Amino acid sequence: MTRKQRRAAFIGLGLGILSLAVFLVLFALRDTIVFFHTPKEVVERQIPAGKRFRLGGLVAEGSLKRGEGLTVAFAVTDTDKTIPVTYTGILPDLFREGQGVVAEGKLDPSGRFHADMVLAKHDETYMPPEVAKALKQQGVWHGDAKAKGGVPK
Repeated sequence: MTRKQRRAAFIGLGLGILSLAVFLVLFALRDTIVFFHTPKEVVERQIPAGKRFRLGGLVAEGSLKRGEGLTVAFAVTDTDKTIPVTYTGILPDLFREGQGVVAEGKLDPSGRFHADMVLAKHDETYMPPEVAKALKQQGVWHGDAKAKGGVPK
């Protein structure tokens, strides 16, 4: 083997190993790459109880109930399916019914989502792009696409 052939073989072997590593990482992360799941996706995919994920949608009108201390119960909906959520902690200042929200946590066996982190919209015209895109695909949200955080093209 000449020096040029050895170098080409070494580069090819390196690219092959790098490709394999990228494939293995993407395969391992295939279910966690999603930024959030809508309530409809949670029901359709039958996400098991105890698995951590993000739930995104709108806070259902009339669902906000304050409990003892910092405990709050509300429902997240995509207008097709609704999932009840409980959260203990301080809610973001802009959290309210009818607004976009992303909650991170786990489902319990009864189907209630126990959130340990809640993210609300940023300002009057902002909705997380992932939430806006999912709601727009379902024909629910018709916000201004040019507004901050609007649906990406």
